[in-house]
Amino acid sequence: MASLDAFLADLDDLNEEEDEGEEEEIIEEEDDDDGDIDMLAETGGGGGAAGTSGLLASSRMASLMEKIEAYMVADAGDGVVAPPAAPQDDAGAVYALIVQCNEIAVDIDNEVEALAKHIRDDYAKRFPELESLIPNPLDFARVVLKIGNEADLTQVDLTGILPSATIMVVTVTSSTTIGTELPPQALAAVSERCEQVLALSDNKQRILAFVESKMAIVAPNVVAIVGAATAAKLVGAAGGMSKLAELPSTVVQILGSKKRALAGMSTSTQVTHSGCISQCDIILNTPPGLRPKVVRMVAGKVTLAARADAYQNSGDGSVGQKFRDEIEMRSAKLSEPPPPKDVRPLAVPPESSGKRRGGRRLRKMKERMGMTHMRQLSNRVRFGQEEDMTSDGMLGVGMLGKSQQGGKVKVNAQKQQLLSEKNKRARLAGSSGSTNGLASSLAFTPVQGIELVNPSAAGDAREGPRGPPWLRVCRTRARGLRRRLQGGDRDLLLADGRFLPEGDVRRRRRASPARGRPRG
Repeated sequence: MASLDAFLADLDDLNEEEDEGEEEEIIEEEDDDDGDIDMLAETGGGGGAAGTSGLLASSRMASLMEKIEAYMVADAGDGVVAPPAAPQDDAGAVYALIVQCNEIAVDIDNEVEALAKHIRDDYAKRFPELESLIPNPLDFARVVLKIGNEADLTQVDLTGILPSATIMVVTVTSSTTIGTELPPQALAAVSERCEQVLALSDNKQRILAFVESKMAIVAPNVVAIVGAATAAKLVGAAGGMSKLAELPSTVVQILGSKKRALAGMSTSTQVTHSGCISQCDIILNTPPGLRPKVVRMVAGKVTLAARADAYQNSGDGSVGQKFRDEIEMRSAKLSEPPPPKDVRPLAVPPESSGKRRGGRRLRKMKERMGMTHMRQLSNRVRFGQEEDMTSDGMLGVGMLGKSQQGGKVKVNAQKQQLLSEKNKRARLAGSSGSTNGLASSLAFTPVQGIELVNPSAAGDAREGPRGPPWLRVCRTRARGLRRRLQGGDRDLLLADGRFLPEGDVRRRRRASPARGRPRG
């Protein structure tokens, strides 16, 4: 039981510690929120009630604009620029004012983005497709002020605000929109925010114009490269000279870039990955095909020049002028056409052609590609005779069709030899040995009539002194008949010289009464 009570007590302690930790986190979050609110109140940003601008009506903006107006009036009145103040000297009135201008320029951008978001959200009920067609907040605010609750945009003149292609797209899209008209109060609130966005944009332009007039004091090296106007935009977009010096060249290259509403148009003429730097005179004087390379070079040199200005290593702008000369030299080198190709003479042909391998394949190739006998005859003309013409007298046939010596076409010796060998093989193909195929094994004789003749008597002589068995049988029968004839059996011989068959001889002998007796 004691161990169970101790375990429950430990659980209670853990729960109390977790509750205390949650209370501390809630207190810290409330403190952070209070700090954020105080910061927004000090800067005047974040917008007022219901999405209105607090920066535009703040005392900070009013006092800064009064100082800028005083400097501009003084410079326009006597044409004398205020004496330069060292950037590291915080007491310098001009430098301190420029630093404030850079800071408030960043706050103006944030305020414009916040107000533009409220405008898009509220006006989406009227024209939800307009946000995707016009991404620029300033152009969006101007278009909203022009359109209002108008249903037919053909009656609204947007010339001077949007390009003609974008105007056509917006007009066509408005005819099929699903939005509804805004109530008068909501439309008035949206119009008020649009006017505040335009007012903040005007103040920023005046601030940048003042900074541009004083940029030779703050950043002489950057001004020497890109000019006062572009340098003022870069410093304003970065939030100050020190912050610009800390950025890499890849970020400096895209400072001040904005989204573009191309509305499906071609992007081939657009310079990608470039911001304010693309508006300087070096880039504008460069051919379009080389601008991406030159933009990267300018961004790298501007980064180095900004660091030199931030640490005051060159107050006369000599470093920036040196960088500009290098960029111009490199750009001119890239703009040069490629050198022409050298005209190389042909190689000297060899004095004697190399040895070529012979053989059956090469001979066959020469025969196949060589001139035929018919072509040779067509190229020859017999002396003293007129040549025959064909194709209406345009083509001569030479000696084709003319009789040659002997009256027939001659065959060369090599072909004649081949033909002779082929004919010989053809003759020997159907016979065995040297016996003619027309020879017969039967012979007519005056003694016996038909006799068998041995065509290969010479071959039979090699088989033995008496010959093969069938020949010995024939010889034996022939000898018996010869003895009978010599013995007087003349009745076996017919009148035409043939012998009676053996069966007839036997029948005649049985019928004869004087068989076996000699004739008297």
